Amino acid sequence: MTQNNAYLSLLQITDMHILRHSGETLVGIDTEHYFHAILELAFSAHAQFDLVLVTGDLAQTPCQASYQRILNRLEAYPAEYVCLAGNHDDFELMQTILNTERVSCRKQTVLENWQIICLNSQIVGSAGGRLVNDELLLLEQCLSEYPNHHALIAVHHHCLPTDSEWMDTMTIENHQDFLAVIKRYPQVKVITTGHIHQLMDTTVESVRVLGTPSTCFQFKPKSKQFGMDNTAPGYRTIQLYADGHIESTVVRLSEPLSELQTNSQGY
Repeated sequence: MTQNNAYLSLLQITDMHILRHSGETLVGIDTEHYFHAILELAFSAHAQFDLVLVTGDLAQTPCQASYQRILNRLEAYPAEYVCLAGNHDDFELMQTILNTERVSCRKQTVLENWQIICLNSQIVGSAGGRLVNDELLLLEQCLSEYPNHHALIAVHHHCLPTDSEWMDTMTIENHQDFLAVIKRYPQVKVITTGHIHQLMDTTVESVRVLGTPSTCFQFKPKSKQFGMDNTAPGYRTIQLYADGHIESTVVRLSEPLSELQTNSQGY
């Protein structure tokens, strides 16, 4: 646990959408600039994190250069990182480059009386997600291995609707299978996701389900069609207590994205 604290302190950052070259923009946004700004804000505001979850869509143009710059920036801050693939990522390449003493793509981390399980929901070539049988088996194996540990599950795609019609075509398509596993293991306390570029904080089967803002642009909430929102980028902190309860806060940069092309029809 972090020094002098009675809880485990986690940071979640997500959906950085880093491009091939520094300085490139996406829908008007220098995504790399905001990735750096979010890390600086998070680490200046908090003394220490026990683990940082990077929950997918690290790269918009996945290549050695983009992942290497991500790795270099993460390793500039004193923490341990676990990275998940999103629909835009090249997971094989991620696992090759994001593979150092402090940065990895491992699936299971045990800290005190908690375990953090990271699942791959990527369907190569699709914006939507699915947890293949091997991922569901891994989930059950991890939960069975540590029956007396509380569990946090991190996954890129969302498993509950956001009430944005276009976004909810891209959930975990077999989310009912996923939630059926969760229901069998009461030690699961929280699921946290990326992908939706907006806030979510709800519950299912007494499990808290969180969605986290992107480090760059946000999607317009409760929209039938694709839409951008100039709400500022953010990150999420999660505190895991020994008795199984959690606390979580989203922190944003102080200014909205004035350069965002809000009339964009996609990216």
